[in-house]
Amino acid sequence: MSALRLGTRASLLATTQSGHVADALRAATGRDVELVPITTAGDVLTGPLAQLGGTGVFVAALRDALLRGDCDLVVHSMKDLPTGDVPGLQIAAVPARASARDALCARDGLSLDELPQGARVGSGSPRRVAQLLRRRPDLDVAGIRGNVDTRLRKVDEGEFDAIVLAEAGLTRIARTARITELFADGAWPTSAGQGALAVEVRSGDAIGADVALISETASAEVALLERAVLRRLEAGCAAPVGIGASHVPGDDRVALVAEVYALDGARAVRVERTFARTAVADEAGRAHAADVVVTELLDAGAGDLADLAGSSR
Repeated sequence: MSALRLGTRASLLATTQSGHVADALRAATGRDVELVPITTAGDVLTGPLAQLGGTGVFVAALRDALLRGDCDLVVHSMKDLPTGDVPGLQIAAVPARASARDALCARDGLSLDELPQGARVGSGSPRRVAQLLRRRPDLDVAGIRGNVDTRLRKVDEGEFDAIVLAEAGLTRIARTARITELFADGAWPTSAGQGALAVEVRSGDAIGADVALISETASAEVALLERAVLRRLEAGCAAPVGIGASHVPGDDRVALVAEVYALDGARAVRVERTFARTAVADEAGRAHAADVVVTELLDAGAGDLADLAGSSR
């Protein structure tokens, strides 16, 4: 059999993630897998992500290459994947999910509470900006771009006192020694699908069955439920929204928290619900659960805090 061509961004984190997927596919199918580096707009353009079109700038070139037949599958960080369907493409696998938590990487080993008054903290995420200001309104939170090592270097060089990154990314490229605080899942919900990978193929392609072999049901259940809520809200990366789902230990239920923030962190609307796993096991069930949660958020005034297109429904 010919080698599977796996399209990936060329950054260290992206190629590391794609390498893990390639290894899993080799083990599951016995087929060789080769990485095909692809440059995306998000890798070459500068400026805040929200002004460049959101996290989707990392995705479009990969999807175009897949649709053209330049590769057979692509790997995305699920949190970067827009929630709208793309004709001709489908998510064939969600491998085992890494941590969904956010991590603080600060100078001198400081925690968020230990940072000095007015400390400069870097984040390009409106959700993280709002959460930081909600905890510490005195902070100077400024936008930051670049790969993980570039951002960490800006702390080392004194441009920032701290930055916030995903624990999953730091773990995958062996940078966990830089973490000075991990934020608790429930109190600090993160981006929908954070820590999860989405392996996308062309719809109806025969390799979809091979790729599905590396999917993990438990990871797919919670990550896709989070995406369903984000999709119902129609909230992109410019909206300060945190969503987290997890399996209730020792029970066949899934706990979900969704929180919408004002950009300055001064106000927030939070909803917590629990669903039977069987109720959110398929797309229709997830859509119903998302409708329940989003209706409750909007009834509580979430649409007044952030630009949520789904609030018009």
